[in-house]
Amino acid sequence: MKLFRFRGQKMDIGDILRRRRKFIGLTQVELADKAKISQSLISQIEQGVSDNVTIGNLRGMAKALNCAVIDLLPESDKKQKL
Repeated sequence: MKLFRFRGQKMDIGDILRRRRKFIGLTQVELADKAKISQSLISQIEQGVSDNVTIGNLRGMAKALNCAVIDLLPESDKKQKL
């Protein structure tokens, strides 16, 4: 499911997380409960204050948002570097 393609707009993990969360109708508190992480961490990620997200937190958020971890990553992080 590709929900978040915007012409020429670069999105970071916080933007992607916020858009996906709002698209499925969850509040930060509801996402935090489902992902088993704090609401304040979700807020920090969405605001771009915290960009050091662990793989465990990504997995929890992805599961709660019914998507793959890679769906939460910006396009620049998906490209393989040689």
